[in-house]
Amino acid sequence: MSIGTKARPYLLVTALVLVVAGIVVARIPREDAAAPATTGPTTPAAANAEGGDGAGDAYYPQDGNTGYDVQRYDVSISYDPATRQLDGTATITARATADLSRYNLDLYALTATEVTTDDAAATFAQEGDHELVITPGTPLPRDREFTTTVRYRGEPTVFEDRALGRSGWQTSSTGGAFAAGEPHSATTWFPANDTPRDKAAFALTARVPEGWSVVSNGLEKGSTTADGWTSFRWEADQPMATYLTTIAIDRWTVERSALPDGTPVVDAYAPGAEQARQHQRRLPEVLAFLSEEFGPYPFTAAGGIFLADDIGFSLETQTRPVYAGWADLDTVVHENAHQWFGNSVSLENWADICLNECFASYAQWLWDEKEGADLDARYRAEVERVSDRDSYWGRKLYDMGRGNEFRGVYDKGQLALHALRRQIGDEHFDATLKTWLADHRDGNAAWPEFEAHVEKTSGQDLDAFFAAWFRGDERPSDEHLYPGPLR
Repeated sequence: MSIGTKARPYLLVTALVLVVAGIVVARIPREDAAAPATTGPTTPAAANAEGGDGAGDAYYPQDGNTGYDVQRYDVSISYDPATRQLDGTATITARATADLSRYNLDLYALTATEVTTDDAAATFAQEGDHELVITPGTPLPRDREFTTTVRYRGEPTVFEDRALGRSGWQTSSTGGAFAAGEPHSATTWFPANDTPRDKAAFALTARVPEGWSVVSNGLEKGSTTADGWTSFRWEADQPMATYLTTIAIDRWTVERSALPDGTPVVDAYAPGAEQARQHQRRLPEVLAFLSEEFGPYPFTAAGGIFLADDIGFSLETQTRPVYAGWADLDTVVHENAHQWFGNSVSLENWADICLNECFASYAQWLWDEKEGADLDARYRAEVERVSDRDSYWGRKLYDMGRGNEFRGVYDKGQLALHALRRQIGDEHFDATLKTWLADHRDGNAAWPEFEAHVEKTSGQDLDAFFAAWFRGDERPSDEHLYPGPLR
């Protein structure tokens, strides 16, 4: 994700107002801000035979569920922009990781009307603000692959979070709608296991009134029109975290092309967003550069969704980022760097967000270096500018506390990664990034794993360095602030 400001849209302004997910939200300290990260969720014992109603993330303990592993979502919706009503059917293929007499999905502000498990009627209830509790007619044994089908309806809306703002389903100024945001978005329009730890393939059939069109993730599979409605089909077979799914409904101008290796590119421009073409036309160049830095492009499709709305963020929705009206070339670089950092390799806990945002932000510096920028000079100038600002250095980059995930990763994160590069040298830095991404492709990883990986590839003991830059909340000592050639 990149955050919008008037001066530099991808930077977060320290100690001021954070723009997240479409509105301006003042940063308010939370009592649980120092909550530690956790390891993966525990699997419920066979004795209680019930899936858990949370995946175990310390910041969002009731996000996601345990007891099963989703393999694929196949979502079918009808949506009329005139009434803002959505009717949906989601078919979810999963494998039981425990003996299950009951399990949960997450669904926010929509009403489930019918649920089946393996085509047999299941008992269900909606509890709290997002728990869909399902009791199949016959318990599911461990390792059984099963299918859940949920029919649901309502007017989709947004998540409101006093620390992170609004995310999820939003109506656009051009009359359409789109779904985007983190850490939540998907469950405002389809039932899901809403945790990044449970990545799955995703397919969408979306039916809208004739004249409207739909863009989503992955490969375009065609459209059909009948009785005044048009259905669009999209498929993404590579694993995807739920918050990286998207749907965008508008009167799009769609442009199709291909990368030099044949990878299909689909770009969609809302009415009034045509100026974004000047940046997106450089996508093949951007992806070629990022592939040199990080390894082969990890997906079978590419492109972008360009809104006319000046929402407060752009988001790295997998294979096809959603861009705000202010998005520039730096934003295109940032969101496409996320296709490696965040999408192909996804975080384990939200405390690990630096694995997404620090690297996508530093990719902007790497792009500028390709264009002739002196990054050492930029680094020294930035350190000098913020040298005595406790508010700048006081933002942790790892395990920063709930609601603080996006405070330091866009600017302090760039400095930290440049210091790491100078600490271990270009050769080790390059090898570290490529091997990290190759080792964890299509999976999840945590920040402590990255620290161990860097120490292994560089042959250096970096505990003090990581403590100063990523785990600490003070200005690093000169030893770590000016490593190697930065001295």
